[in-house]
Amino acid sequence: MNIVSVSEDKNLEKRIAVTPEIAQKYLKLGFELFLPNNYGKHLGFNDEDYKNLGVNFSNNEKEMISNSNIVIQLGLPNDEILSSLKENQSLIGSLNVFSNKDKLAALKLKKINCFSLEMLPRITRAQSMDILSSQANLAGYKAVVEAFQVYEKAIPMMMTAAGTIPAAKVLVVGAGVAGLQAIATAKRMGAVVYATDVRMASKEQVESLGGKFLTVEGAENLETEGGYAKEASDDFKIKQEELLSETLKKIDIVICTALIPGKEAPKIIKEGMFKNFQRGSVIYDLAAIQGGNTAFTKVNEIVEKNGVKILGESNILNKLPVSSSNLYAKNVFNFISNLYDKENKKLNINLEDEIIEKTLIK
Repeated sequence: MNIVSVSEDKNLEKRIAVTPEIAQKYLKLGFELFLPNNYGKHLGFNDEDYKNLGVNFSNNEKEMISNSNIVIQLGLPNDEILSSLKENQSLIGSLNVFSNKDKLAALKLKKINCFSLEMLPRITRAQSMDILSSQANLAGYKAVVEAFQVYEKAIPMMMTAAGTIPAAKVLVVGAGVAGLQAIATAKRMGAVVYATDVRMASKEQVESLGGKFLTVEGAENLETEGGYAKEASDDFKIKQEELLSETLKKIDIVICTALIPGKEAPKIIKEGMFKNFQRGSVIYDLAAIQGGNTAFTKVNEIVEKNGVKILGESNILNKLPVSSSNLYAKNVFNFISNLYDKENKKLNINLEDEIIEKTLIK
C-alpha cells in the first residue's frame, strides 16, 4: 500500500505529517512512502534523510496522489489536491469537520474515506493518537513563553539589596490540556498561578500543579460525557464574570484557552472588565482563531486596550514546528497502525472500533 503526504502552504502551516523517524516505521510496516521534493527541508529534514531509509520522492504531486492508497496531511488540502483524490482512497488529518462540511460532503460522494483526527474519542486506547492533546500541550507552553516575552517585568520573585521584586501573577482561563501545560510552565518560571474552568473536575488537576483554582458556583454541571467543556448557562456566565472581574485587579498575565468544539470561542473577558486590569498587563488568547476569549482579540495582531496588550495567533504551533511535527507524525502513525490489517495488507475500516467509527466522516 502507498502512503503520500504532500507539502502544506508554508505561509499558513510549517508542520509536516511525516518525519524521518516515523517514515522508517511506515516502511517497517510494509508501506511504500512517497513525498514531494524538499518536503521537510524547512525544518532541517533533508530529502537524503528520507531517501536513505527508502522513501520515494517526486515533483509530481498529482501523480503521487493518484497512485496512493492513503493521504496524510495536517489539515484539509487545497482544491487541486482534493480534485486528484479517487474512490476508495483514504484522507487522514485534522480536517476541521465543522468548517469544511461542504467539501467533506463532496469527498464522501466520491467514496473517499475521510478520517478527521480531532474527532477521536477520549478513551485510553486513543491517547497515543490524540492530536488535540499533543498539540495543545505545546500551544499551552508556548503561549506562556510568548506572553512572558512581551511582559515588561520579571516573572519570579527576586530579593535584592535594592529591594524585592514580587512574583508575577498569572491567570489561566480554561484548564484543559493547553491550560494545564500553561499552569505548569508559568509555575516553573516562578509565577503565582490562578486558574478557572467550568468543569469542577479540573480543580484537583490545577491544584496538583501548584495553581489556585477559582471556583464558580455551578461548575460541576458543565462537562460533556467526552470530557470537554460545554457552553455555560447565562446564570453561570454572570457568576463567572463577577469572580473574574474581581480577580483581574491583581493579575499581571492572562492565558486564555477556553474553547467549545465546533463553536465560536466564548467571550469570557468582556469590554467592561478591562478597567480592572493593571496597566502593562498581557493577555495571550489561544482561542483567537475561533473568535477569541476577549472582546478585543484580533488574529495575528497585538492589540492594546487600556494599557493591556492582547496577543493571539492563527497558528502558534508554527513557532514550534519541529516539536509539533514530531508529535503529530507519531499520533497519525499510531492511528494508521490501528486501521491497518497487517495480515491482509489493507485498511480494515471496522465501524465496531470506536476510534474508527468516531473519526470517519459519514
